[in-house]
Amino acid sequence: MLVLVVVTFLGPLLWMVMASFKSNVDIQDTSHPFRLAPILDNYANVFGNDAYLDFVFNSFWIALWAVLISLILGVPAAYAMSRFNMQKSALVVLLARIIPGISLLVPWYFVFANLGWVGSYGVMILSHMFILIPVSVYIMMSFFDSMPMELEEAGLVDGLTHIGAFWRILLPLSVPGIATAAILSFIFSWNNFMFALVLTGANTKTLPVAVFDFVSYASIDWGAIMAASTIMTMPIIVIALFAQRYIVSGLTAGATKG
Repeated sequence: MLVLVVVTFLGPLLWMVMASFKSNVDIQDTSHPFRLAPILDNYANVFGNDAYLDFVFNSFWIALWAVLISLILGVPAAYAMSRFNMQKSALVVLLARIIPGISLLVPWYFVFANLGWVGSYGVMILSHMFILIPVSVYIMMSFFDSMPMELEEAGLVDGLTHIGAFWRILLPLSVPGIATAAILSFIFSWNNFMFALVLTGANTKTLPVAVFDFVSYASIDWGAIMAASTIMTMPIIVIALFAQRYIVSGLTAGATKG
């Protein structure tokens, strides 16, 4: 079963990397799917686009600020909802996560277009925050739920307010949960295609949309798409490998409560 799971998940990834070193003719030749005569033309085609590094910067800049602002707003909100039983507020946040993002694109575009914001970094950051804040809140709520109340009560006895106890005691202890929320939020923002396709402009285009540029009306440059997809995927794989323990500990926080 382990081998089956590994092959199922890693098979497409390995095929993508192999295809990035093939010509379009070899990619579409199904008679020899594993034959590889490596070429670098696809990567040269991708990096030959002078704006490609700008697309990398746009993806990183939008993801960075969307994650930072979402954590600044989401972590205190998660603490309040966890400690003061704010179930109605938690339900509202959950509803925001459940609503399909695509259903909001038309009203978002209408509002932001009238404000003159379409094509700016700000509109992309706001659209990503709509998804990232609920993710941060629910991950951190589970983390705060798993922390003993005695820690906070000891701080209150020593003269701290609830805000002081949160800032001096609970926040330093919640670093693994914050790291988990930050990593998962960054991955979503980095990979998001739908919002970027509609709301970005020529100067704020992100990597997923840049990959889509290799699809034209008459043809599809599969080799360049695979090369661009490989380049876009590598940072996420590296982050996931080095931060695996934080992701596991954060996602399982609260699972053994009680």
